[in-house]
Amino acid sequence: MEQPTRSRTVNWEDPATNFDRARSLSGMEHLQAIMDGTLPPPPIALTLGMDIVELGEGRAVFAAEPGEYHYNPIGVVHGGLAATLLDSATGCAVQSTLPRGFAYTTLELKTNFVRAITRDTGRVLCEADVVHRGGTIATAEGRLYAEDSGKLLAHGTSTCLIMATDAGRNGGT
Repeated sequence: MEQPTRSRTVNWEDPATNFDRARSLSGMEHLQAIMDGTLPPPPIALTLGMDIVELGEGRAVFAAEPGEYHYNPIGVVHGGLAATLLDSATGCAVQSTLPRGFAYTTLELKTNFVRAITRDTGRVLCEADVVHRGGTIATAEGRLYAEDSGKLLAHGTSTCLIMATDAGRNGGT
């Protein structure tokens, strides 16, 4: 018997149109604008179905609802979803500490997978906190867990490079 075909359509705005706007904001202001809908989320967030649900200085929490479109060939959610949530949450925790004129990029991500994720896991939360914030390097830790059961699914650490953008190099002008 032929299986029904499933489909999923993802629509997003051109992210380049928001780059100039984002450069005029601090890291926290930029993330808050995405969270409250003033700026659209990046395409990766829409593609994977993840959202920022909490922000604080040096802290970010992301949520996602695992679905079968996240599955790999062995019938569980691909580890890339957990790794992306950890990368996003730890990176945004670092971003929340940055003044206007500064940006970051991930240098290293270490992910430990603790248990399999399926669509039956339900909504997952990824909480991340900055461990160290220096002038050029920051580190953060994150934990991904099932919201309903509280079971740990994955955890990891990230090292980020902090860079001055043109505005930062010009003294914030």
